Amino acid sequence: MAASGVKRPPRPAPASSSGGMVRKVILALAVFLPALLYQQLQPPPPKICGSPGGPQVTGTRTRLKDGRHLAYLESGVPKDQAKYKIIFVHGFDSCRYDALPISLELAQELGIYQLSFDRPGYAESDPNPASTEKSIALDVEELADNLQLGPKFYLIGFSMGGEIMWSCLKHISHRLAGVAILGPVGNYWWSGLPSNVSWHAWNQQLPQDKWAVWVSHHMPWLTYWWNSQKLFPASSVIAYNPALLSEEDKLLMPKFAFRTYMPQIRQQGEYSCLHRDMTVGFGKWSWSPLELEDPFAGGEGKVHLWHGAEDLIVPVSLSRYLSEKLPWVVYHELPKSGHMFPLADGMANTIVKSLLLGDQPPQAS
Repeated sequence: MAASGVKRPPRPAPASSSGGMVRKVILALAVFLPALLYQQLQPPPPKICGSPGGPQVTGTRTRLKDGRHLAYLESGVPKDQAKYKIIFVHGFDSCRYDALPISLELAQELGIYQLSFDRPGYAESDPNPASTEKSIALDVEELADNLQLGPKFYLIGFSMGGEIMWSCLKHISHRLAGVAILGPVGNYWWSGLPSNVSWHAWNQQLPQDKWAVWVSHHMPWLTYWWNSQKLFPASSVIAYNPALLSEEDKLLMPKFAFRTYMPQIRQQGEYSCLHRDMTVGFGKWSWSPLELEDPFAGGEGKVHLWHGAEDLIVPVSLSRYLSEKLPWVVYHELPKSGHMFPLADGMANTIVKSLLLGDQPPQAS
Protein backbone atom coordinates (compact mmCIF):
# COMPACT_ATOMS: atom_id res chain seq x y z
CA MET A 1 0.00 0.00 0.00
CA ALA A 2 1.38 3.41 -0.90
CA ALA A 3 2.38 5.74 1.87
CA SER A 4 -0.24 8.27 2.92
CA GLY A 5 -0.08 11.51 0.89
CA VAL A 6 2.00 10.06 -1.94
CA LYS A 7 0.36 10.31 -5.37
CA ARG A 8 0.39 7.33 -7.62
CA PRO A 9 1.74 7.75 -11.19
CA PRO A 10 -0.96 7.98 -13.85
CA ARG A 11 -1.88 4.75 -15.45
CA PRO A 12 -0.93 4.39 -19.16
CA ALA A 13 -3.78 4.79 -21.60
CA PRO A 14 -5.31 1.53 -22.68
CA ALA A 15 -3.81 0.12 -25.89
CA SER A 16 -7.13 0.43 -27.62
CA SER A 17 -7.23 4.19 -26.87
CA SER A 18 -3.71 4.93 -28.24
CA GLY A 19 -4.38 2.76 -31.26
CA GLY A 20 -7.49 4.76 -31.97
CA MET A 21 -5.48 7.98 -31.95
CA VAL A 22 -2.96 6.55 -34.41
CA ARG A 23 -5.76 5.50 -36.72
CA LYS A 24 -7.21 9.00 -36.59
CA VAL A 25 -3.83 10.54 -37.48
CA ILE A 26 -3.37 8.11 -40.36
CA LEU A 27 -6.88 8.83 -41.61
CA ALA A 28 -6.29 12.57 -41.42
CA LEU A 29 -3.05 12.24 -43.38
CA ALA A 30 -4.75 9.98 -45.91
CA VAL A 31 -7.28 12.74 -46.54
CA PHE A 32 -4.95 15.75 -46.23
CA LEU A 33 -1.96 14.62 -48.29
CA PRO A 34 -3.93 13.65 -51.44
CA ALA A 35 -5.86 16.92 -51.18
CA LEU A 36 -2.58 18.83 -50.89
CA LEU A 37 -1.11 16.89 -53.82
CA TYR A 38 -4.22 17.49 -55.91
CA GLN A 39 -3.99 21.21 -55.20
CA GLN A 40 -0.34 21.27 -56.28
CA LEU A 41 -1.15 19.50 -59.55
CA GLN A 42 -4.01 21.79 -60.53
CA PRO A 43 -3.16 24.81 -62.69
CA PRO A 44 -4.52 28.15 -61.55
CA PRO A 45 -7.56 29.43 -63.43
CA PRO A 46 -6.71 31.48 -66.52
CA LYS A 47 -6.78 35.27 -66.37
CA ILE A 48 -9.25 35.83 -69.19
CA CYS A 49 -8.70 39.02 -71.17
CA GLY A 50 -11.44 41.52 -70.52
CA SER A 51 -12.68 39.75 -67.38
CA PRO A 52 -12.53 41.34 -63.89
CA GLY A 53 -8.91 41.28 -62.82
CA GLY A 54 -7.78 39.98 -66.21
CA PRO A 55 -5.60 41.67 -68.83
CA GLN A 56 -7.11 44.39 -70.97
CA VAL A 57 -8.24 43.74 -74.52
CA THR A 58 -6.13 45.95 -76.77
CA GLY A 59 -6.48 44.28 -80.17
CA THR A 60 -9.22 43.47 -82.62
CA ARG A 61 -11.13 40.28 -81.83
CA THR A 62 -13.85 38.18 -83.41
CA ARG A 63 -16.40 36.06 -81.57
CA LEU A 64 -16.75 32.36 -82.37
CA LYS A 65 -19.95 30.36 -82.23
CA ASP A 66 -19.09 28.88 -78.83
CA GLY A 67 -18.60 32.35 -77.34
CA ARG A 68 -14.79 32.40 -77.35
CA HIS A 69 -12.89 35.31 -78.88
CA LEU A 70 -9.88 35.20 -81.20
CA ALA A 71 -7.64 38.25 -81.48
CA TYR A 72 -6.26 38.85 -84.95
CA LEU A 73 -4.01 41.14 -86.99
CA GLU A 74 -4.27 42.02 -90.68
CA SER A 75 -1.28 42.99 -92.82
CA GLY A 76 -0.35 43.37 -96.47
CA VAL A 77 -2.78 44.88 -98.92
CA PRO A 78 -6.44 45.53 -98.00
CA LYS A 79 -8.53 42.39 -98.04
CA ASP A 80 -10.89 43.62 -100.75
CA GLN A 81 -7.92 44.32 -103.05
CA ALA A 82 -6.05 41.08 -102.42
CA LYS A 83 -5.39 38.42 -105.01
CA TYR A 84 -4.01 36.02 -102.41
CA LYS A 85 -5.36 35.63 -98.86
CA ILE A 86 -3.11 33.88 -96.36
CA ILE A 87 -3.82 32.82 -92.77
CA PHE A 88 -0.66 32.42 -90.71
CA VAL A 89 -0.65 30.11 -87.68
CA HIS A 90 2.05 30.99 -85.15
CA GLY A 91 4.21 28.60 -83.18
CA PHE A 92 4.95 27.86 -79.53
CA ASP A 93 5.20 30.84 -77.16
CA SER A 94 4.18 33.30 -79.87
CA CYS A 95 1.21 35.38 -80.92
CA ARG A 96 -0.44 37.29 -83.78
CA TYR A 97 2.44 39.76 -83.97
CA ASP A 98 4.74 36.92 -85.03
CA ALA A 99 3.23 36.80 -88.52
CA LEU A 100 5.46 35.72 -91.39
CA PRO A 101 7.61 38.80 -92.20
CA ILE A 102 6.56 39.18 -95.84
CA SER A 103 7.99 42.39 -97.27
CA LEU A 104 5.50 45.15 -98.03
CA GLU A 105 6.98 45.38 -101.53
CA LEU A 106 6.15 41.75 -102.29
CA ALA A 107 2.71 42.03 -100.70
CA GLN A 108 1.91 44.99 -102.93
CA GLU A 109 3.46 43.41 -106.01
CA LEU A 110 1.49 40.16 -105.73
CA GLY A 111 -1.56 41.46 -103.90
CA ILE A 112 -1.08 39.54 -100.61
CA TYR A 113 -3.31 39.91 -97.59
CA GLN A 114 -2.07 38.14 -94.44
CA LEU A 115 -4.22 37.33 -91.42
CA SER A 116 -2.50 36.21 -88.23
CA PHE A 117 -4.22 35.45 -84.95
CA ASP A 118 -3.54 34.50 -81.35
CA ARG A 119 -4.17 30.81 -80.95
CA PRO A 120 -6.49 29.94 -78.03
CA GLY A 121 -4.97 30.87 -74.68
CA TYR A 122 -2.22 33.00 -76.17
CA ALA A 123 -2.07 36.79 -75.75
CA GLU A 124 -5.66 38.05 -76.19
CA SER A 125 -7.51 34.98 -77.50
CA ASP A 126 -9.72 33.14 -75.00
CA PRO A 127 -8.46 29.73 -73.85
CA ASN A 128 -10.22 26.63 -75.09
CA PRO A 129 -10.50 24.15 -72.21
CA ALA A 130 -11.72 21.53 -74.68
CA SER A 131 -8.85 22.07 -77.14
CA THR A 132 -7.98 19.18 -79.46
CA GLU A 133 -6.00 18.74 -82.67
CA LYS A 134 -9.32 19.12 -84.53
CA SER A 135 -10.69 22.15 -82.69
CA ILE A 136 -7.91 24.48 -83.84
CA ALA A 137 -8.55 23.56 -87.48
CA LEU A 138 -12.22 24.40 -87.02
CA ASP A 139 -11.21 27.68 -85.35
CA VAL A 140 -9.17 28.56 -88.45
CA GLU A 141 -12.15 27.86 -90.69
CA GLU A 142 -14.52 29.91 -88.55
CA LEU A 143 -12.03 32.77 -88.39
CA ALA A 144 -11.86 32.79 -92.19
CA ASP A 145 -15.66 32.87 -92.40
CA ASN A 146 -16.01 35.64 -89.82
CA LEU A 147 -13.58 37.79 -91.78
CA GLN A 148 -15.16 36.85 -95.10
CA LEU A 149 -12.05 35.51 -96.79
CA GLY A 150 -14.09 33.58 -99.32
CA PRO A 151 -14.44 29.89 -100.10
CA LYS A 152 -10.68 29.20 -100.21
CA PHE A 153 -7.54 30.63 -98.65
CA TYR A 154 -3.86 29.78 -98.19
CA LEU A 155 -2.36 28.54 -94.93
CA ILE A 156 1.15 28.89 -93.53
CA GLY A 157 2.09 27.46 -90.13
CA PHE A 158 5.38 27.53 -88.24
CA SER A 159 6.70 25.11 -85.59
CA MET A 160 3.74 24.10 -83.40
CA GLY A 161 1.63 25.97 -85.94
CA GLY A 162 3.26 23.80 -88.59
CA GLU A 163 1.98 20.67 -86.89
CA ILE A 164 -1.50 22.25 -86.97
CA MET A 165 -1.27 22.34 -90.76
CA TRP A 166 -1.66 18.55 -90.79
CA SER A 167 -4.89 18.91 -88.81
CA CYS A 168 -6.15 21.52 -91.26
CA LEU A 169 -5.35 19.22 -94.17
CA LYS A 170 -7.30 16.50 -92.38
CA HIS A 171 -10.36 18.48 -91.35
CA ILE A 172 -10.75 21.53 -93.64
CA SER A 173 -8.87 20.62 -96.83
CA HIS A 174 -11.89 21.69 -98.92
CA ARG A 175 -11.21 25.29 -97.85
CA LEU A 176 -7.53 25.38 -98.73
CA ALA A 177 -5.87 26.79 -101.84
CA GLY A 178 -2.36 25.79 -100.75
CA VAL A 179 -0.35 25.11 -97.60
CA ALA A 180 3.20 25.81 -96.41
CA ILE A 181 4.41 23.86 -93.36
CA LEU A 182 7.49 25.38 -91.74
CA GLY A 183 9.69 23.44 -89.31
CA PRO A 184 6.71 21.51 -87.93
CA VAL A 185 6.67 19.89 -84.53
CA GLY A 186 6.05 16.16 -84.82
CA ASN A 187 4.30 13.69 -82.55
CA TYR A 188 6.56 10.74 -81.81
CA TRP A 189 3.53 8.48 -81.28
CA TRP A 190 1.82 9.02 -84.65
CA SER A 191 0.71 5.69 -86.03
CA GLY A 192 2.69 4.52 -89.03
CA LEU A 193 6.02 5.91 -87.83
CA PRO A 194 8.59 3.09 -87.75
CA SER A 195 10.19 2.72 -84.35
CA ASN A 196 13.67 3.45 -85.72
CA VAL A 197 12.44 6.76 -87.16
CA SER A 198 10.59 7.89 -84.05
CA TRP A 199 13.43 6.76 -81.76
CA HIS A 200 16.03 8.56 -83.85
CA ALA A 201 14.02 11.78 -83.65
CA TRP A 202 13.29 11.22 -79.95
CA ASN A 203 16.97 10.91 -79.13
CA GLN A 204 17.78 14.25 -80.76
CA GLN A 205 16.12 15.95 -77.77
CA LEU A 206 17.78 17.01 -74.53
CA PRO A 207 17.01 14.61 -71.65
CA GLN A 208 14.78 17.14 -69.88
CA ASP A 209 12.74 17.61 -73.04
CA LYS A 210 12.28 13.86 -73.43
CA TRP A 211 10.74 13.83 -69.97
CA ALA A 212 8.57 16.91 -70.58
CA VAL A 213 7.23 15.48 -73.84
CA TRP A 214 6.74 12.00 -72.32
CA VAL A 215 4.68 13.51 -69.48
CA SER A 216 2.59 15.52 -71.97
CA HIS A 217 1.70 12.32 -73.83
CA HIS A 218 1.32 9.75 -71.05
CA MET A 219 0.36 11.90 -68.04
CA PRO A 220 -1.17 15.14 -69.37
CA TRP A 221 -2.70 15.88 -65.95
CA LEU A 222 0.86 16.29 -64.63
CA THR A 223 2.01 18.71 -67.32
CA TYR A 224 1.38 21.92 -65.36
CA TRP A 225 3.22 20.73 -62.26
CA TRP A 226 6.07 19.23 -64.26
CA ASN A 227 6.79 22.49 -66.06
CA SER A 228 6.30 24.78 -63.06
CA GLN A 229 8.16 22.92 -60.28
CA LYS A 230 11.74 23.90 -59.35
CA LEU A 231 13.09 20.53 -58.25
CA PHE A 232 14.63 19.62 -61.60
CA PRO A 233 14.83 21.09 -65.13
CA ALA A 234 11.60 21.00 -67.13
CA SER A 235 11.11 21.97 -70.79
CA SER A 236 14.22 23.64 -72.16
CA VAL A 237 12.11 25.19 -74.93
CA ILE A 238 10.01 27.07 -72.38
CA ALA A 239 13.22 28.11 -70.59
CA TYR A 240 14.86 29.34 -73.82
CA ASN A 241 17.88 27.10 -73.33
CA PRO A 242 20.63 28.33 -75.70
CA ALA A 243 21.78 24.72 -76.17
CA LEU A 244 18.84 24.36 -78.59
CA LEU A 245 20.17 26.96 -81.01
CA SER A 246 22.03 26.11 -84.19
CA GLU A 247 24.71 28.50 -85.42
CA GLU A 248 22.22 30.23 -87.70
CA ASP A 249 19.59 30.33 -84.96
CA LYS A 250 22.04 32.14 -82.66
CA LEU A 251 22.21 34.94 -85.22
CA LEU A 252 18.44 35.06 -85.70
CA MET A 253 17.37 34.63 -82.07
CA PRO A 254 17.56 38.33 -81.14
CA LYS A 255 14.67 38.92 -83.55
CA PHE A 256 12.60 36.47 -81.51
CA ALA A 257 13.88 36.69 -77.95
CA PHE A 258 13.63 40.47 -77.53
CA ARG A 259 10.11 41.06 -78.78
CA THR A 260 8.56 44.04 -76.98
CA TYR A 261 5.21 42.27 -76.69
CA MET A 262 6.57 39.11 -75.03
CA PRO A 263 4.80 39.77 -71.67
CA GLN A 264 1.44 39.64 -73.47
CA ILE A 265 2.00 36.16 -74.88
CA ARG A 266 1.66 34.25 -71.56
CA GLN A 267 -0.47 36.84 -69.74
CA GLN A 268 -3.47 34.51 -69.32
CA GLY A 269 -1.33 31.83 -67.69
CA GLU A 270 1.23 29.36 -69.03
CA TYR A 271 -1.10 26.42 -68.68
CA SER A 272 -3.67 27.89 -71.07
CA CYS A 273 -1.12 28.37 -73.82
CA LEU A 274 2.22 26.56 -73.46
CA HIS A 275 1.17 23.51 -71.46
CA ARG A 276 -2.03 22.93 -73.42
CA ASP A 277 0.00 23.21 -76.62
CA MET A 278 2.15 20.36 -75.36
CA THR A 279 -0.69 18.09 -74.26
CA VAL A 280 -2.47 18.52 -77.60
CA GLY A 281 0.57 18.50 -79.88
CA PHE A 282 2.18 15.49 -78.19
CA GLY A 283 -1.08 13.90 -77.11
CA LYS A 284 -2.86 10.77 -78.31
CA TRP A 285 -4.13 11.42 -81.83
CA SER A 286 -6.71 9.10 -83.37
CA TRP A 287 -5.06 9.47 -86.79
CA SER A 288 -1.70 10.19 -88.37
CA PRO A 289 -0.54 12.56 -91.13
CA LEU A 290 0.79 9.45 -92.85
CA GLU A 291 -2.83 8.48 -93.54
CA LEU A 292 -3.60 11.69 -95.45
CA GLU A 293 -4.30 11.69 -99.17
CA ASP A 294 -3.36 14.44 -101.58
CA PRO A 295 -5.85 17.25 -100.97
CA PHE A 296 -4.92 18.81 -104.31
CA ALA A 297 -5.04 15.73 -106.51
CA GLY A 298 -6.67 17.85 -109.20
CA GLY A 299 -3.59 20.05 -109.40
CA GLU A 300 -5.24 23.19 -108.01
CA GLY A 301 -2.79 23.63 -105.11
CA LYS A 302 0.33 22.32 -103.39
CA VAL A 303 1.56 21.40 -99.93
CA HIS A 304 5.10 22.63 -99.24
CA LEU A 305 7.10 21.32 -96.29
CA TRP A 306 10.18 23.28 -95.17
CA HIS A 307 12.71 22.21 -92.54
CA GLY A 308 16.21 23.24 -91.50
CA ALA A 309 18.71 20.39 -91.48
CA GLU A 310 20.44 21.91 -88.42
CA ASP A 311 17.22 22.25 -86.39
CA LEU A 312 18.02 21.39 -82.75
CA ILE A 313 14.52 22.23 -81.46
CA VAL A 314 12.42 20.09 -83.80
CA PRO A 315 14.26 17.08 -85.28
CA VAL A 316 14.30 17.15 -89.08
CA SER A 317 14.09 13.35 -89.39
CA LEU A 318 10.30 13.25 -88.95
CA SER A 319 9.80 15.75 -91.77
CA ARG A 320 12.14 13.76 -93.99
CA TYR A 321 10.17 10.58 -93.39
CA LEU A 322 6.79 12.24 -93.92
CA SER A 323 7.95 13.77 -97.19
CA GLU A 324 9.20 10.37 -98.39
CA LYS A 325 5.90 8.66 -97.63
CA LEU A 326 3.69 11.50 -98.90
CA PRO A 327 4.87 12.02 -102.49
CA TRP A 328 2.44 14.89 -103.03
CA VAL A 329 4.34 17.01 -100.47
CA VAL A 330 6.94 19.35 -101.99
CA TYR A 331 9.87 19.08 -99.60
CA HIS A 332 12.46 21.82 -99.08
CA GLU A 333 15.34 21.00 -96.73
CA LEU A 334 17.67 23.89 -95.91
CA PRO A 335 21.17 22.43 -95.31
CA LYS A 336 22.59 25.20 -93.10
CA SER A 337 19.42 26.37 -91.38
CA GLY A 338 18.08 25.71 -87.90
CA HIS A 339 14.59 26.19 -86.51
CA MET A 340 14.26 29.94 -86.90
CA PHE A 341 14.85 30.03 -90.68
CA PRO A 342 11.58 31.89 -91.49
CA LEU A 343 13.15 34.95 -89.80
CA ALA A 344 16.22 34.96 -92.05
CA ASP A 345 16.42 37.92 -94.41
CA GLY A 346 14.36 37.29 -97.53
CA MET A 347 13.28 33.79 -96.47
CA ALA A 348 9.63 34.71 -95.90
CA ASN A 349 9.40 36.08 -99.44
CA THR A 350 10.97 32.90 -100.82
CA ILE A 351 8.46 30.73 -98.95
CA VAL A 352 5.50 32.79 -100.13
CA LYS A 353 6.58 32.91 -103.78
CA SER A 354 7.08 29.15 -103.74
CA LEU A 355 3.59 28.66 -102.34
CA LEU A 356 1.73 31.16 -104.53
CA LEU A 357 3.70 31.08 -107.77
CA GLY A 358 5.44 27.72 -107.68
CA ASP A 359 8.85 29.41 -107.73
CA GLN A 360 11.72 27.14 -106.84
CA PRO A 361 14.01 28.50 -104.10
CA PRO A 362 17.68 28.98 -105.03
CA GLN A 363 19.83 25.96 -104.29
CA ALA A 364 22.14 26.35 -101.30
CA SER A 365 25.78 25.97 -102.10
